[in-house]
Amino acid sequence: MRLFWLLLGFISLGLAIAGAVLPLLPTVPFVLLAAYCFGRGHPPFEARLLRHPRFGPHIRAWRERGAISRRGKQAAIAAFAVSAALGLAFAPWPWMLAPVAAALIGGSWVWTRPEA
Repeated sequence: MRLFWLLLGFISLGLAIAGAVLPLLPTVPFVLLAAYCFGRGHPPFEARLLRHPRFGPHIRAWRERGAISRRGKQAAIAAFAVSAALGLAFAPWPWMLAPVAAALIGGSWVWTRPEA
């Protein structure tokens, strides 16, 4: 089972790295998932993520208070808005409503989290 968590941690970390480069792929949620997985599969990797100067504070804030930084919230809301706009522009009826609904639900949830 440890191998499964370790593999899932590396996949999540890879997606986080891709998210740092690709505009609509999030980074921090995948780092949070990687830390969770490494905590079960290889605690030294989890500790390394927690010590990371950029991601460590986000991981600790989420674990301690379920908090998201204001900048993180703004970035998430912007990504939701772009996705909803693309859905409205390019998807046929009624499928165009799916990204709008996802943006409203996801954006509302993100916005109501405490701020780090």
